[in-house]
Amino acid sequence: MIEPFLGTWKLESSENFEEYLEQLGVPVTIRHLAALEKPKISISANEDKVSIKTESSFKNFEISFKLGEEFDETTADNRKVKSIITLDGDSLVHVQKWLGKETTIKRQIVDGKMVAKHTMNNVVSTRVYKKV
Repeated sequence: MIEPFLGTWKLESSENFEEYLEQLGVPVTIRHLAALEKPKISISANEDKVSIKTESSFKNFEISFKLGEEFDETTADNRKVKSIITLDGDSLVHVQKWLGKETTIKRQIVDGKMVAKHTMNNVVSTRVYKKV
């Protein structure tokens, strides 16, 4: 059920994000700037199409997709990946694959906040968003 995720969310807290970005291969200067950002994420749905729009002073980008269908994505750090986003119970799970690598972003609604766990190579970053 995508409904709990719909709306606009603002980053409230972030743990280990720079370390996660390092695992992705993001250069150190960009990692530092990205870790300081407080992005706003808007999630919307129109019939079977879902959109996730991310806005920050660093970069704005948007992905549109159908749940469970693989799609091509260019990430904020300019990686060209194959992505698939699924609903797994109460979690919105986003898997990105590129060059033999894989990362997962698992979003859940906890106490009215969206908690996003970014995982790669056993490094986990937890980012908490408040609905605005």
